[in-house]
Amino acid sequence: MGALKGFTGYVRRNPALGWGLGILVALFLFTTVGQLFIDRRDAYALRVPPNRPPSREYPFGTDSQGKDLFAGMVVGTGMTLAIGMIAGAIGLGVGAVLGFTSGYYGGIFDTIVKFIVDVLMTIPGFLLLLLIATTLRDPATLKTIEMALILSIVAWVWPTRTIRAQVLSMKEGAFVMMAKLSGMSGIEIIMKEMMPNLLPYLAISLAGSVSGAVLGSLGLEALGIGNRREPTLGMMIFWVRYYGAFLRGMWWWIIEPVIAIALVFIAFLLISIGLDEVANPRTRRKV
Repeated sequence: MGALKGFTGYVRRNPALGWGLGILVALFLFTTVGQLFIDRRDAYALRVPPNRPPSREYPFGTDSQGKDLFAGMVVGTGMTLAIGMIAGAIGLGVGAVLGFTSGYYGGIFDTIVKFIVDVLMTIPGFLLLLLIATTLRDPATLKTIEMALILSIVAWVWPTRTIRAQVLSMKEGAFVMMAKLSGMSGIEIIMKEMMPNLLPYLAISLAGSVSGAVLGSLGLEALGIGNRREPTLGMMIFWVRYYGAFLRGMWWWIIEPVIAIALVFIAFLLISIGLDEVANPRTRRKV
């Protein structure tokens, strides 16, 4: 209870973090608890009458394929967040391993990692994702986990660079020197001394990686690259464009995924701002 009280007290002093976490929790509840009130099959084509505006029976309306958009939003929001979480976690995991080891040990390994990161950062990430996604297999049949794995191919680049820069700075610190003199190995220093000090920064990197992966999935799916049967938010945007919902005045089909996408990015932006206060002592609020 004491830890929970302390956390809630800090969230009150850090409204950006509180609002970000609140929005993210609301989205999570919408896509989990919401499934208790829908028939998951209604999120797929030919299940309900098409082109119906919002009503008591269909609160979010229906689309031109005969999908219940409320069911689609419940299922699709969860799928899109899952893609972002998986790709972001993999990207941060790889980035952390490469960033810590190359920054701490240096040498040829560090030179190779730095060279690869610098080269990849000169290539537009979305263009690289587009090339990979259309080369590996039929892009219209990509599964959720496959989309996440494709996005993770480039998700590690930025975390690697930023974590490496932090490690290079920390490596010259007095506490690292004392750890070396006490006989701790390099792995022990990284795990017990450096990583705990960078936990808030790693959390910021995770939020950025997830947000970037969600953005990448939306971009690819809006172009039709992904499983077109699945009701992800990106695929919903693709079908909005495909069926000309703008020209046909089907505002409910347009506004709902746009609001959900905006909430996802606002949540991760606020979380990043809030975590920056935790990581940066100069910006912390006084009690």
